[in-house]
Amino acid sequence: MSVIEISRAHTMGVEGARKTADELAVSLSDHFSMNYRWEGDVLKFKRSGVTGQLEVDDEHVHIKLQLGFMVRPFKDRIEREIHDHLDGMDGFS
Repeated sequence: MSVIEISRAHTMGVEGARKTADELAVSLSDHFSMNYRWEGDVLKFKRSGVTGQLEVDDEHVHIKLQLGFMVRPFKDRIEREIHDHLDGMDGFS
């Protein structure tokens, strides 16, 4: 199993971070056919070969995705998509 873990500080508060997380989830869903749902302040991701979550709080977002064997070749592309999305958003460092 391969893991993608990304933590970023932000200055948007929980609601702003949740909005950004929603936008990231839509992007990942469009590009990689991932399903997602909120459980409190944790956004859960799932698709065949991928499980993960994005946690938000007042100052940070933390993303952790576990990739199965068949999805492992896409690890760099998925990680790049996440970084590109966060880099394009105001409020992240």
